Amino acid sequence: MLTSKQRAYLRGLANTIPATQQIGKDGVTENVAQQAALELKAKELIKLKVLESSFLTAREASEILCEALEAEPVQCIGSKLVLYKPNPEKPGIVLPKEK
Repeated sequence: MLTSKQRAYLRGLANTIPATQQIGKDGVTENVAQQAALELKAKELIKLKVLESSFLTAREASEILCEALEAEPVQCIGSKLVLYKPNPEKPGIVLPKEK
């Protein structure tokens, strides 16, 4: 579980990254989940976009993906969502500690 300080730090990092995947009218498919899992392992922080043709909101897509991938939701604004999952072998993002 992320603290509010850690979530804010990750939101700041997510501002500079582009959305790498789109979720369309089929929703969160097996293919989307597999691709997101690969990206999370490589980058730890990913941004996705939910298209207007999708029947899901960004929050619903985030909940589905987080449950399937055991990731943490960072942010859902409009049609964009950001997910975080630390790489246990080689962590690339160092989160601020709790005080």
